[in-house]
Amino acid sequence: MSFGPHLLLALLEGVLAGFVLALTALGLSLVFGVMRIVNVAHGEFFMLGAVLAWAFSDLLPDAPAWGFFLALAASPLAVGAIAFVADRLVLRRLAYDPEATIVATIGLLFIIEQATLTLYGPDARPVEPPIEFRVLFPWFGYSGYKFVVMAASAALLLACWFALMRTRIGLVMRATQLDRETAQAFAIPVARVYSLTFVLGAMLAAAAGVLVVPMQQAYYLMGMDPLLLSFIAVIIGGLGSLRGTVLAAFVIGISDGVVSVFFSPTLSKIIATLLVALVLVFKPAGLFAGRS
Repeated sequence: MSFGPHLLLALLEGVLAGFVLALTALGLSLVFGVMRIVNVAHGEFFMLGAVLAWAFSDLLPDAPAWGFFLALAASPLAVGAIAFVADRLVLRRLAYDPEATIVATIGLLFIIEQATLTLYGPDARPVEPPIEFRVLFPWFGYSGYKFVVMAASAALLLACWFALMRTRIGLVMRATQLDRETAQAFAIPVARVYSLTFVLGAMLAAAAGVLVVPMQQAYYLMGMDPLLLSFIAVIIGGLGSLRGTVLAAFVIGISDGVVSVFFSPTLSKIIATLLVALVLVFKPAGLFAGRS
């Protein structure tokens, strides 16, 4: 292929990566924005979504489409339940102290990782996509399922925006983010808002894991790259800035796709890390952070 088709393929892969990263990073940014804690175990929620997708899909081996839709509905709920238990047993007991919760979520990361290794095993396992077709361009064919992932991710992102900006629950979450003490003075149950936020962030990561697993096999160590890229997106976009996080996710995803196709995936990670360093030096609050 000539330069033009290669660029089109790179842009398609970049947009796909941007949508998936936006879902994952949005959950991390939401937790930090509302709760003011850094969830180091966020990538393990992504991994759990993928692994549970394999487990639920395996229940209906003769109907892969129904098995996948079962996984898409049940895996985020199961991961949300795990996040709820972790919040009640660990984070709430620490009073959501920023330093203590970093150590606690590191411990949660290892617990989830080792439990998955014990119950699931070390092998990478595939999940059959629910829809198999190819979109034919003049130069190459492209997986139709990847367009389905883009559409599903866009729908989830829009649903999150609507919930945060157009519902009472979103209003309460935004009020808690702006001023916890004033929210408590107006009888807002801050502890419940924190639990809901942590669960929602975990469910977004799990949904991204479910969507990704037909394109890459489920593996108990697959949460590290999404965690790293999510942190990069959150730092570049601005800590707690949901709009900035989504925009930064697409910038990272598209640049990653282009650099990976024309050069190497390792170079794309180096460029993203250098960009984070530059942002931290010249604009520590992030490129899209709002004014105080």
